[in-house]
Amino acid sequence: MMLEYLTYASLAVIVILFLASAIRILREYERGVIFTLGRFTGVKGPGLIILIPVVQQMVKADLRVMVQVVPPQDVISRDNVPVKVNAVLYFRIVDPERAIIKVGDFMAATSQLAQTTLRSVLGKHELDEMLAERDRLNSDIQEILDQQTDVWGIKVTTIEIKDIDLNETMVRAIAKQAEAERLRRAKVINAMGEQQAAEKLVEAGRTLAQEPQAMQLRYFAALHDIAGERSSTVVFPLPMDLLGHLPGRRNAAT
Repeated sequence: MMLEYLTYASLAVIVILFLASAIRILREYERGVIFTLGRFTGVKGPGLIILIPVVQQMVKADLRVMVQVVPPQDVISRDNVPVKVNAVLYFRIVDPERAIIKVGDFMAATSQLAQTTLRSVLGKHELDEMLAERDRLNSDIQEILDQQTDVWGIKVTTIEIKDIDLNETMVRAIAKQAEAERLRRAKVINAMGEQQAAEKLVEAGRTLAQEPQAMQLRYFAALHDIAGERSSTVVFPLPMDLLGHLPGRRNAAT
């Protein structure tokens, strides 16, 4: 009797172990790459998966977007400026079969490829382009990575350059350059203002020359402004043609 119980218990344990090794449940974002006797036989999931123990093995593949931080890379720009650049890489698996079979470790392979591509692309541009045209550089790097990882079943969705670190000497040089640029713009704006003011003065002089009475109105306006300033000195503009009507000037002329 005891022997029968042991036999039934052994059979129950074997069945439980068989079911535990045969039944797999994959989530919505997971896929299973199935190998039968070492040969690829298909991709299954999500849901309930039944495997033949010992004969079949399954390797899971996560289809969600993965994030990798590209460590700081030493880059020398085209104008020979050394900088340190780091970035963030976003990618996902679009073909589980190729991601598992074509490359041993797609995470490490994608990371190393991103570092190499980042140094290669940024080294072809000047420092000003790195600082001002990040969006275009991100697009160029993403396109190159996407082409090279396509054979692995990997889709690079986005790569973003995070920081571009400069040494203190370059920071001071860029600050001086920016200050000089601001002074240049200020001088140009001042010169343009002087030019426009001179053009308006010439236009005003032509208008006043056409109407002599307008000059008298300008005299009165100037006197009004001087009186409003509470100054002890008053400058009174005297028209030259008014002096011609004085008695002394009239006798001297005759």
